[in-house]
Amino acid sequence: MSQHLHSTHDAGTPDGHAAHGDGHHHDDHHGGSQVHFSLRGYLAGFALSVVLTAIPFWLVMGKVIPSAALTGVVLVVFAAIQILVHMVYFLHLDARSEGGWNLLSILFTVILVVILLAGTLWVMYHMNANMMPTHSYDARMME
Repeated sequence: MSQHLHSTHDAGTPDGHAAHGDGHHHDDHHGGSQVHFSLRGYLAGFALSVVLTAIPFWLVMGKVIPSAALTGVVLVVFAAIQILVHMVYFLHLDARSEGGWNLLSILFTVILVVILLAGTLWVMYHMNANMMPTHSYDARMME
């Protein structure tokens, strides 16, 4: 049976596609919203990635921002932008691809990661606050 399907697939139109008779082509199942990517898109993504890597490197190595906490926040923002650049320019994920399912799965993943990170930090903070002695007097009492 698969030989029959294969042989009818090879026959048909001059471009090698089978004649379905219903006007359906193999490229029609993508919904017509298929985006073609070019070298220009990849180079733009590469340039953005280099810039989004060089700026945080300069901020840290040059100690441009005096506060370590503020530098950390700025680095996290640059990292989030870098993730978006990679997703759009290299992984070709956007709200239209796969009928929106890619966007839904990305949102689900982000929610899970935020819950896991927040929960981990919360547990670690409370374990540190509840398990570690706060004064030298408390430490001597435990001996």
